[in-house]
Amino acid sequence: MLHWQNFMLLVLEAAGMMPAAFFIPQKLKVCIFVKTAKDMSGHSKWSTIKRKKGALDAKRSKIFSRVIKEINVAVKEGGNEPEGNPRLRLAIANAKGVNMPKDNIQRAISKAGDKNAADFQEVTYEAYGNFGVAIYIECLTDNLQRTVSAVRSILNKHEGKLETKGALSFLFDRKGVFTIPEKVVKEKGMEEDDFLMEVIDAGAEEAENEEGFYTIYTAMEDFGSMMKKLEEMGVEAENAELQRIPKTTVKLDKESAQKILKMIDALEDEDDIQHVFHNMELTEELMASM
Repeated sequence: MLHWQNFMLLVLEAAGMMPAAFFIPQKLKVCIFVKTAKDMSGHSKWSTIKRKKGALDAKRSKIFSRVIKEINVAVKEGGNEPEGNPRLRLAIANAKGVNMPKDNIQRAISKAGDKNAADFQEVTYEAYGNFGVAIYIECLTDNLQRTVSAVRSILNKHEGKLETKGALSFLFDRKGVFTIPEKVVKEKGMEEDDFLMEVIDAGAEEAENEEGFYTIYTAMEDFGSMMKKLEEMGVEAENAELQRIPKTTVKLDKESAQKILKMIDALEDEDDIQHVFHNMELTEELMASM
């Protein structure tokens, strides 16, 4: 007789849907079904690589600078009291996630409330890199002309091309992405099954545990409810943000992929750029070389 789990897996595989998580507590059976599980999984591996690189990254000051900009925007939007400002609470949590000292965080909050503090504007750029790879760039800047000039210069140097606004948005889904150290959950005395049940109730579309970190994905509209649920549980994410997850990916050979990664690194090094998203497939061969 075909076991019900195997039967469901066959049905889902035939429909192009695989369970993003499949776990069986003693009294309950639960599946999370996600059509984009493959792309999300690749994105999770990319995040793991960047996390490892970040831990050894000598450019810590640039990481801090980006977090300070997020704090600045949050304070100007909703005031300097974290209790009444969800965006500021999120920015503070992300600052802690990159090991920013408490004094630096408080100084950034105080400085953002100064009337002479810079006003940062959120702006996005869409581009195609070489080999048809889509690039989505998110910036925080106090000088639009400087930023667009820098973005265009990097793209031109790496054979990329800036596109009109909205030209590539259909290639990405905007998702809430939470990265939580496994040890944080354990410190709260929670079993993995219990923790996953809680985040599913809060709107998780996919939850996975890889190399000591949980990565949780939500629809954009469920980002706030997931933040609230984690706060209620006393579970502090190392990083939580809205990201652009590719609906489909472009597979390149190793040499071509490395050229794209050089362009992405150059963009991420630019001070005005906060995030760079792309739809290049991260093959095992490419990841092994990083």
